[in-house]
Amino acid sequence: MKNTELREKDRTVLGAIVEAYLKAGRPISSGLLSQKRVVSDSPATIRNILAKLEEQGYLSQPHASSGRVPTDKGLRFYVNRLLDAEPLTLDRIGALIPNLSIRKGDLNTLLTEASRLLADQSDSLGFVLTPRLSRIHFHHVRFIRIAENKVMVILVTSFNLVLTEIVETEIDFDQAELDRASHYINANFRGRNLQAVRDYLRSELPGFKFKFEQAFNKLMTLLKDSLSQEERESSIILQGAARLIGKFDAFDLDKLRSLFQNLEEKSNLAKLLSDFISLDRVKVLIGSEANLPQISDCALVLSHYGDEHQVFGSVGIIGPKRLPYKKIIPLVDDVAKKLSRTIRQNPS
Repeated sequence: MKNTELREKDRTVLGAIVEAYLKAGRPISSGLLSQKRVVSDSPATIRNILAKLEEQGYLSQPHASSGRVPTDKGLRFYVNRLLDAEPLTLDRIGALIPNLSIRKGDLNTLLTEASRLLADQSDSLGFVLTPRLSRIHFHHVRFIRIAENKVMVILVTSFNLVLTEIVETEIDFDQAELDRASHYINANFRGRNLQAVRDYLRSELPGFKFKFEQAFNKLMTLLKDSLSQEERESSIILQGAARLIGKFDAFDLDKLRSLFQNLEEKSNLAKLLSDFISLDRVKVLIGSEANLPQISDCALVLSHYGDEHQVFGSVGIIGPKRLPYKKIIPLVDDVAKKLSRTIRQNPS
């Protein structure tokens, strides 16, 4: 049954029970709702409403004699109402987040600062998914040979942010070849990204024969190696993992152990989170919605950072499903916006 098919009274009761559960962390009884005068109906009527919401999958009852707790479906109902209502802002909940700063184009320090800020303000795990060079529109690109079968890619964005990556290549390049590749790409593809360059060359390569075929083959190899390594080594910055320990009960130790094992394998988590990057603003993934078995008892609140034309990566928090969503949603949104603004206004 869809949320819109619930009666207004049912929605009120469901919203109240979710709010009470998020604060108390224990099953909520019909008696408590009656005491709080959530609705004007009798305790018996409230019990009937709770039974119906349980039958529809919004609530569950851990024990026959206990109250109810929201299911993932019930939490989704609550979060959707928050997202569909007037946008939450930190000003409205009485919280302020300091501005982020960047020095000399030091992106990694900036992203670490953002991740730490999210962890500190949410008391959960803060994460930032770092940009993939192949997807960033560049103003200038340079390839530098630093060792046998190793090339440094230096990419300058349109707002003077400098990004670097060291690529292990299948074949060795001399610096003259790399200089020619850099010149060709800068002359013909400025304002695009390396993935677009690779795709263009792949489609046009059959037309280049004889004199240029070897050069274009080597350029394709360089781009292929760069993108392949990027896919394998998607990077994520995590701060505050230890904060999660106190948020899970003793009987969840096995799941907690699995969670931390997954967090240590950062590249796997980064690959999974990259699937949720989009131009939408805040996303909330509850339990199994994230399709991450290791964090099925958690919730993710994430947003993107970048500019109006492209997404660089995502930022957010991972915590227990019993999160204070009214605070966390605007927190993640605010940090994402400030991170985007800081990158665009990079003074270097």
